Amino acid sequence: MQALVKRTAGPGLTLTDWTDPTPGPYDAVIKVAATSLCGTDVHIYRWDEWAQRRIHPPRIIGHELCGHVVEVGREASLVNVGDYVAAESHLTCGACFQCRTGQAHVCKNYKILGIDRDGSYAQYVALPEGVLWHTAPEIPPELACVQEPLGNAVDAALAEDLTGHTVLITGCGPTGLFAAAVARTAGAATIIASDVSDYRLGLAKQVGADHVLNVRAESPEQVAAAIIEMTGGEGVDAALEMSGDPTAMHQAFRAVKNGGRVTLFGIPTGPVCFDLPNEVIFKGIRVYGITGRRLFGTWYRLAGLLKAGLNIRPVITHSFPLREYATGFELIQSGQCGKVVLIP
Repeated sequence: MQALVKRTAGPGLTLTDWTDPTPGPYDAVIKVAATSLCGTDVHIYRWDEWAQRRIHPPRIIGHELCGHVVEVGREASLVNVGDYVAAESHLTCGACFQCRTGQAHVCKNYKILGIDRDGSYAQYVALPEGVLWHTAPEIPPELACVQEPLGNAVDAALAEDLTGHTVLITGCGPTGLFAAAVARTAGAATIIASDVSDYRLGLAKQVGADHVLNVRAESPEQVAAAIIEMTGGEGVDAALEMSGDPTAMHQAFRAVKNGGRVTLFGIPTGPVCFDLPNEVIFKGIRVYGITGRRLFGTWYRLAGLLKAGLNIRPVITHSFPLREYATGFELIQSGQCGKVVLIP
């Protein structure tokens, strides 16, 4: 098969012939219909400090996918040849405290597709049948393959009920855009989105943001004043921090009303200092750290949101054949895209 491989320790990837995968007893082989690029994959492509510590070449990368089952292991019973599936990228141990108490999304021993085992940037991938998610056939591949990152946005947005609430989303990368779409479908009253890119703020409007703020063009004080004015002097009920930028993190805490909540999903590149008394304690707010998706509760909730009309199509801005992967990575690094999909 053709696969996109990190062959050696260094920048870039190689599109090459690779051995077809074979299923273990409880595995299934998936013929990949579509697979999307993720920020994690950009770190691997660049070969930055995190990738150097985490990745051990050779490795087929990629972890967001959908496709059809073409072969199953001798003990597999949850999927059949021909099934249309997506996949959870976190392979949990099932034995640690977290796994055994309903918190498998923070398993202490999990492995990640495309990092700890070969991933989805290939024509075929073998996966444990327990991580496969049956997907409605009417969902096209370019949307079905992003259910995994979309689940991140569902968890971030719906850590608490949003119906009738005012919401601030700081950072309009793909997951922030997904969060805006989820908030809209969940019945948020007002959605405010902020970013440094007019391009991505335009996408935010398409998925349901009522107000957009380019924070590059405004001072922090001006941004705070605008948010307070939009919310009748109160501040937002919920702030979803999706960028990992320290300035945006402080903005989220300043913008939320007393007694509100802040969800932190974006990953900063280093430690961040906070004024805990004034930004958190005296405001009496609730803070949620979000990593991955709840297994598999988020997937069921996501399926319901799609049936309810969740519109993520504007976020999928580009699609390329697998051989044009470099163009996709260049687009992501330029910021002039939403979600980029590769077709093996």
